[in-house]
Amino acid sequence: MGGESRVSDEVLGTVVPIGVYWLYSGLYCLLHRLDRFRMHSRKEEAAKNSISKATVVRGVLLQQSIQASVSLALFAFAGNKTGDQPVSEGSILAYAVQFLVAMIVMDAWQYFMHRYMHHNRFLYRHIHSQHHRLVVPYSFGALYNHPIEGLLLDTVGGALSFLVSGMSPKVSIFFFSFATIKTVDDHCGIWLPGNPLHLLFKNNTAYHDIHHQLYGSKYNFSQPFFVMWDKILGTYMPYTIERRMDGGLEARPRKVE
Repeated sequence: MGGESRVSDEVLGTVVPIGVYWLYSGLYCLLHRLDRFRMHSRKEEAAKNSISKATVVRGVLLQQSIQASVSLALFAFAGNKTGDQPVSEGSILAYAVQFLVAMIVMDAWQYFMHRYMHHNRFLYRHIHSQHHRLVVPYSFGALYNHPIEGLLLDTVGGALSFLVSGMSPKVSIFFFSFATIKTVDDHCGIWLPGNPLHLLFKNNTAYHDIHHQLYGSKYNFSQPFFVMWDKILGTYMPYTIERRMDGGLEARPRKVE
């Protein structure tokens, strides 16, 4: 009998987050039928979003193909740096520290790049505005970006998180899958009671929904985990969750206390 074939951690670290993206966003597509938990009505979504869902799917698949190519190249580079040295198993604490470092690095990179893309008129008009064609966000539109933005904001940010944290390809499978779930959740447009991500993170579905509205486009740049940089640099816009007159929910800005 031949030897068992094994899919490498590098390939899994590339492919699994893509699968997680479509599975998790697919779940929210089913939940979008629950109008009482939607943050925007179906009518508002149809009126405000200026791009078709088919175009969104094509755009996301393009970005994911670019990310996959860069990811495999990054893993090859990191593997060449370590050579054939065995990777020792770390402790749970070590993994937790790597996760936290990666989250902080990703947040810092995305905050400043995201904010710059809003304040530079050329970058906003020709690149970042593509993402904001979805005024009413939905789950599988989370990674609908211009390819250049996807490369600079998401792919480079992910690469820096991986390299600075020192995580292994195996650990990266879990980190990037978690970051993917968080990003999809932030764009899902559904405020489900008891959602653990809403309980654990102030940067959540409602927080990012504020940013997608015209009045919030200069606020709440932080993504995908914390609100630290918004609070430090004066771009923090808190919110309350209110019932809409026509049913459902909405995030309304409130004054900073």
